[in-house]
Amino acid sequence: MPQVKIIAKNFMDMVASLPAMKLDKLYDNAFICEAILRSLPPLAKKYVLQMLYIDEPVLATSIHEWVLADGESKHTVAVDRLVQLRVFIETVDRKKGTTYRLNTKFQINLQKHIVHGGVLPREPMPSTITVRLPSLEDLEAYAAEQWECFLLHLISSGQTERTTNFSSSMMKIFQRGLLSQRDKEAPKLTESGFQFLLMDTNAQLWYIIREYITNSEERGVDTADLISFLLELSFHVTGEAYNMNTLTDIQRNVIKDLADLGLVKLQQGRKESWFIPTKLATNLSISLSDLSSRKQGFVVVETNFRVYAYSSSKLLCEILRLFSRVEYQLPNLIVAAITKESLYNAFENGIMAEQIITFLQQNAHPRVAERIPSVPENVTDQIRLWESDMNRVEMTPASLFDEFPSRDVFEAACDFAREYGGVLWEDSKKMRLVVKAEILGQIREFLRR
Repeated sequence: MPQVKIIAKNFMDMVASLPAMKLDKLYDNAFICEAILRSLPPLAKKYVLQMLYIDEPVLATSIHEWVLADGESKHTVAVDRLVQLRVFIETVDRKKGTTYRLNTKFQINLQKHIVHGGVLPREPMPSTITVRLPSLEDLEAYAAEQWECFLLHLISSGQTERTTNFSSSMMKIFQRGLLSQRDKEAPKLTESGFQFLLMDTNAQLWYIIREYITNSEERGVDTADLISFLLELSFHVTGEAYNMNTLTDIQRNVIKDLADLGLVKLQQGRKESWFIPTKLATNLSISLSDLSSRKQGFVVVETNFRVYAYSSSKLLCEILRLFSRVEYQLPNLIVAAITKESLYNAFENGIMAEQIITFLQQNAHPRVAERIPSVPENVTDQIRLWESDMNRVEMTPASLFDEFPSRDVFEAACDFAREYGGVLWEDSKKMRLVVKAEILGQIREFLRR
């Protein structure tokens, strides 16, 4: 069974992958420079601030002297990250050695931003125009509801309680990596799609945003412009209203896509329309490691493989169905059982044992979350054992050849199959040969000749 892993990268990984010209274009925006600074490892931030007003290149050996001996690994990580983001411009000279200087655009704009501050291209709308803005609690509930609706649509569009009109941009992201569809058949989750559902919410968000950025040029949107707008969006104030008229046509389309994910809430007044950023939007410039605050868990796993999930969420119920047998559901309680059959079904869909165990640990109820381990060891060990049972036998489509007219023909067929790497088994005494199905056509043609 192939092990497909989804790696969710944050914005800075996307920024680092941009060509040098697009990176320099990004640094024309002072807010982008601040977002880059925010995202850096602590030691890298220190290097940037120390070199902010140094106009001459600094020797690598001099920078190395700024850290203690036990900080060697952190120093290497910091310098590598700065070079990847072109914050540091590296010059290698055989005589003088390696030197670093700050990217000129980045340096000038960050200096101005620190000294004079910055003004976003749009200011919050006055309360006299925007009546009845949602409270922060309502906004957080809205974001959670939108995200849950989005994931329910991924599992099965028929399970959403209300009609969802996701944009074509979002649906393309589904189709590309998480769903597959054959002619005249309903879309089905891929292995990556099943694994995606067990990921942490922040990791899921980064995955979707990464795919959205990666496919932006297909929609006629420049990657650098999109990243710039999304990073700029992270500097807006959660819960404040911003006029849609301040956006370009492309940015309006992006905002509508982000509303599908719950990153912003759209509202319409008598004359004006506006968008309200949620926490999901204002956290975009923060790395995954900075979003590690523990959410309220809901799952209790017992030694008898029973699972009790204290939640009324339909989405969480559907996620539990991916690897367990849901027995009954009360208004605020889901009771399920982890069985050999339910796990085999999960393994066949591409979900791995460690992903199931991690999901149960990350969502452990507060009453059991403080225990070590939070999930009983006999349960985690058995999940791993059942997975290893699945992987003991590997199924390979094959064809059997026997009744060869002579030993010479048999040996020639064996040699031919070996050249193609298609021999699975041979019995020289009884002149039997088993080959992979993928070379069946070639060996038949060979035998005819």
